[in-house]
Amino acid sequence: MRLSRKSLFTSLVALGLTAVAGLAQAADDPDLIFKKSTVWKFMSPDHKLATYAIDDPIVEGVSCHFTVPEKGGITGWLGVAEEVSDVSLACRQVGPVSFKKKFEQGEEMYRERRSLFFKKMQIVRGCDAKRNVLVYLSYSDKLIEGSPKNSTSTVAIMPWGDQMPPNCGDYLDD
Repeated sequence: MRLSRKSLFTSLVALGLTAVAGLAQAADDPDLIFKKSTVWKFMSPDHKLATYAIDDPIVEGVSCHFTVPEKGGITGWLGVAEEVSDVSLACRQVGPVSFKKKFEQGEEMYRERRSLFFKKMQIVRGCDAKRNVLVYLSYSDKLIEGSPKNSTSTVAIMPWGDQMPPNCGDYLDD
């Protein structure tokens, strides 16, 4: 079966629009705090740094902020640019901590696609039970070629008002 050029082009455009919709949907989970332009682009969107906030879905009272680069230009505008692996992460206790369920060391808290096919950025959670500290790690990986860039943030679980803090080690799934 042979496709005409028009059919092939239509199929590629549909695939691209589907991918753009998937990338946009992945970015809907965190709250956008702000974006800052870093490189001006003529007649297309600028390269930017975007800072987002996300609440830990299992650990109430903990929020993380992360900043990721977003490519501009035509490929960024179309949603087909492969984003770089750089990401920074800061997590803090923002209220009394409570755990909704047990979790495993290194369990994924958040994932976002960073390219059309193979690269994703993840935030995973762990517990330093000896110190009662939650440890968050953000990293990007690529199916074909690894990207070891990463960022770590910790949250010491502290009393909040008159509430004593839970021990994160009690919520580790063995």
